[in-house]
Amino acid sequence: MTSNRKKGNMPSVMGNIAVLSTDDQLNKIILDGCAEFDDEFIPIYLRDRTKIVQFLNYELPEIIIINHRDRYIKVKKVLEEIKNDPWLHYGGFIVVHDQEEEQELLKELAGINIISLLTLNNIKGYFPRLLRILSQNRGILFQRDLHALLQANLSGSFILDNDPFDLVTYSNLLANFLYNSNLVNHEQKVCFYVALMEMLMNAIEHGNCRISYEEKSEYLNQGGDILDLIREKNQDPEVDKKKVYLNYRINPKKSVIRIRDEGDGFDWKKQAPPTGEEGTKEMHGRGIFMARLYLSKVSYNAKGSEVSLEMDHLHHESNVIPEVMADQEELTFENQEVVFSQGEKSSYLYYIVSGTFDIIVDGRKVANLNPDDIFIGEMSFLLNNRRSATVRCQGRGNLIKISKEAFINAVKRKPHYGIFLARLLAARLVKLHKATT
Repeated sequence: MTSNRKKGNMPSVMGNIAVLSTDDQLNKIILDGCAEFDDEFIPIYLRDRTKIVQFLNYELPEIIIINHRDRYIKVKKVLEEIKNDPWLHYGGFIVVHDQEEEQELLKELAGINIISLLTLNNIKGYFPRLLRILSQNRGILFQRDLHALLQANLSGSFILDNDPFDLVTYSNLLANFLYNSNLVNHEQKVCFYVALMEMLMNAIEHGNCRISYEEKSEYLNQGGDILDLIREKNQDPEVDKKKVYLNYRINPKKSVIRIRDEGDGFDWKKQAPPTGEEGTKEMHGRGIFMARLYLSKVSYNAKGSEVSLEMDHLHHESNVIPEVMADQEELTFENQEVVFSQGEKSSYLYYIVSGTFDIIVDGRKVANLNPDDIFIGEMSFLLNNRRSATVRCQGRGNLIKISKEAFINAVKRKPHYGIFLARLLAARLVKLHKATT
């Protein structure tokens, strides 16, 4: 799953954003931020707690913004209802808060899919940037429960700007995915998030910005903030244009993450283990220490500009492959190989694990589908009809072949899949209509 595509390849509307806020100033900032993306993001403002829960139940918004500082909405009560109903965990949550202790806030929010925490002071600058990240990477956020059900192998990549703000969002996307797929428990999720954040921070701080240990020590000893030092370094256009590249591969047994910066590297063999209380209070080497403490494996390339991280997943009853899915077959297609042909009978649909697939009607290419589109062949599958198009692989791709019986049983287990598939079908019909007119 490639996660950094141009906006033009995305569906025209990502979906409604539920905004739990009575603050007109905040609501205006959110509206202005969404306006930068035309009709891709549509804010729906909710002020009454009963209507909030009802909306989340029936609309299944992909993004929920909660004004935690709102004096008129009983936010804690809403959060309790969300935590107690897995159905309401479908979307990702952006929480706007005061400058309170963030760790205490995270404890209160434990159990819901946090994407980002923003303050009223920084939301105006960062909100559009956050929406851009979500627009480019919706698959990793919204396919999590399908992945858990189908036990698919997922892979993809992120390209991060040289700004620490991005690190929080991307780390949350991956940590939430693993947790909501029942691949890690809550403690492992937190450990994975912390270790990933630390290693991404190292890539920006020491890799791209070339901040030496001596320079960092002097700056911090003078009461400075490392984030401010990074921003100073980014005033140099040559530093600012550098990127951090994150590749992930998630299978039922483990997650493998590779992080590469555009710096000169470092001699990781000479990196001395930190000392002190579990090494977490050390000024230098803390990131490597925490990664080695929390993850299964940490290794570097010879140059020291790329680090590979591995985390073993849980293996217990909560993530055993459901019996009805145990015989579902994962197929690999090579370039130009046909998945099925127009006019064939249809008794299967296909979950897109990786790759791009061309949709061809009467010999003419009308669209292409990738992992963000989730399924191939759902129209004829649902209508008990013959295939309305030929599907051909572009490059190399992987699909999971799902029988009608398996999918119906999946809908019985999680009824919102039915709503999800109906919405997908409607969006696909609109996309096909635009392509053929």
